Amino acid sequence: MYRKDTEILFPMRVAPALRDLRGQQWQQLVDQVIASSDASLEQLAFSLVMIRLGSCLSCHVDSYRAIRGCTICAIRSVQRFHGQDEQLICLFREAQNEIVSYLESV
Repeated sequence: MYRKDTEILFPMRVAPALRDLRGQQWQQLVDQVIASSDASLEQLAFSLVMIRLGSCLSCHVDSYRAIRGCTICAIRSVQRFHGQDEQLICLFREAQNEIVSYLESV
């Protein structure tokens, strides 16, 4: 990648920059995720939500998003989400359930 801030998928190091972008429920979620251990269910679910919000799977080296970097892309993705914080929390819970289901199936 061209920039130090650009990775293949959402990096958890960006999560603290997202904390104050929305309301109290979002802030509590980000705090919970940051406080959890590396590769915990919380961090995996949060990453999955952010990967989906930011369309990380369609990002490539020459894309505008990659050139700007993951931090800016993640901030913009959270800011552009038109739903309420409750909907983001719901997406997070659904991601947790998906991960648990997947881990139980393998």
